[in-house]
Amino acid sequence: MNGVTIITESAQLAEYCNGWRSAEYVTVDTEFMREKTYWPILCLIQVGGPDESVVIDPQAEGLDLTPLYDLLINPDVLKVFHAARQDVELFHHLTGHVPAPLFDTQLAAMVCGFGESVGYEKLAARLADAQIDKTLRFTDWARRPLTDRQILYAVADVSHLRPIYDKLCAQLENNGRRAWIEEEMRILTSPATYENPPREAWRRIKVRNGKPRYLAILREVAAWREEEAQRRDMPRNRIVREEALTEIAAHGPSTVDELARVRAISQKLAEGSMGTAILKAVARALALDRNCYPSLPERVEKPVGLAPLMDLLKVMLKMRCEQTGVAQKLVATVGELERFAAGDENSSLLSGWRRELFGDLALALTEGRVALSVLNGQICVIPQDEEAAKLAAPPRRAKRARRRSGRNRQAAPE
Repeated sequence: MNGVTIITESAQLAEYCNGWRSAEYVTVDTEFMREKTYWPILCLIQVGGPDESVVIDPQAEGLDLTPLYDLLINPDVLKVFHAARQDVELFHHLTGHVPAPLFDTQLAAMVCGFGESVGYEKLAARLADAQIDKTLRFTDWARRPLTDRQILYAVADVSHLRPIYDKLCAQLENNGRRAWIEEEMRILTSPATYENPPREAWRRIKVRNGKPRYLAILREVAAWREEEAQRRDMPRNRIVREEALTEIAAHGPSTVDELARVRAISQKLAEGSMGTAILKAVARALALDRNCYPSLPERVEKPVGLAPLMDLLKVMLKMRCEQTGVAQKLVATVGELERFAAGDENSSLLSGWRRELFGDLALALTEGRVALSVLNGQICVIPQDEEAAKLAAPPRRAKRARRRSGRNRQAAPE
């Protein structure tokens, strides 16, 4: 046997959770499947405590997960995940609550010099001197019994996460960036992050045009599809494909024959109960007062000369992120740079740690208080006044580890 504890009894789980209540933190991971369903199917839960990492089998008959769910919202115990978003979304769906307090090692690694969306395998190798077997990443976690290899792979996702967390925390404290991550964690633990109202589903669809009538129909049929997918627990595209929704919105069918002529809609579907539901959704949209039609978000007007400014901002962002070891993706997307360049006062670059890292310097560029130049083959900032000189000074970079000899591991990437 592999020596890993597999929890299948309620009393056993309650005992472990009672012990974890006194821990400073626990590491958590899940294995789930959702290829054939709307909602993810929870197949396995792994928890790493101070003394032991265990596997919890949520498929075990009669297993009451309430003690674990209580632990996940215990304010005195930090929950550490890697790439937490989908795990947190799953627990939010199952319990109605978001695990908190929470720490995401992937986000932390992105401000500690590990690059964009760093994978768990890389962190385990660099910070825990561990090699992760990637071959089981897409295994069938719903099938029972689980093999020893599956169990060892699963438990490794939380056992190595403990040294990873400890070393990332030390780096964050050393670099003065703990508050940056706490700012990101507030977003990750907000219930609003995981709410998915059906009537907002249309916003995820690539629209053909912004005509109010088109958008009104699209909103209603997309909401119907979302509700139907949730009710039947099926992937959205197995209900009706996205391109069919946009075709329906474009044509606005009012009869079965008209619906059947829509591309990607079969005669059988049009004549069945789903066809009836689609026609009702279209009718609801067309019955609305035009004042109730939805509209696309107003686009910020791009002033003349935006392109040169965007080019400079991209260069400056790349330079700043290389100086500090912070992943560009975490600081700003191209869209966020465009909004900033267009003068959007609600730009994310004008608040929090992003302003500290890049926003104030970017403002100085737009105001002509700094310039960019090339010195010895490197992009550098040329300040035009004393205050700008403070902004231009390269901030403290994420500490790099020195490569140690023998089997000693590194604490940060080169």
